[in-house]
Amino acid sequence: MNRKTWMPIVAAIAMAAGIIAISGSQSTAAQEAAQVIEVSAKKYEFAPAEIHVKKGTNVRLKVTATDRDHGIELDVFPRGSDKKGDPGLKFSVEKPTFKLPKGEAQTIEFTANQPGTYEFKCSVFCGTGHRGMKGQIIVDP
Repeated sequence: MNRKTWMPIVAAIAMAAGIIAISGSQSTAAQEAAQVIEVSAKKYEFAPAEIHVKKGTNVRLKVTATDRDHGIELDVFPRGSDKKGDPGLKFSVEKPTFKLPKGEAQTIEFTANQPGTYEFKCSVFCGTGHRGMKGQIIVDP
């Protein structure tokens, strides 16, 4: 094989390797880029209780119980849906229920795949106002 034959092959391989390297670094950056939202949980309330994100956003909630242990349970299907098919909020766990030990930030990550209103609530009984300790994630188109 002479030089004229293998030079285009070498050039094509080098270009392909460069494209793979560039796309790999972009996908890693996209995976790491997340909208970080700080949430506090205290007696009978989450703050903020209403969280807005855009469809397609990777979200990282940092939830801290400030007064005592709490919990958080998030719906994966939007309010009013038939709860069939793919969930609108995609978590790495099947059932997104998390314990919130007092003073420890808990990181909860998900992708907002479908527009709608998704409810969350305290999942650890915390007193007489426990049933009212709720919030919602609103995924805008």
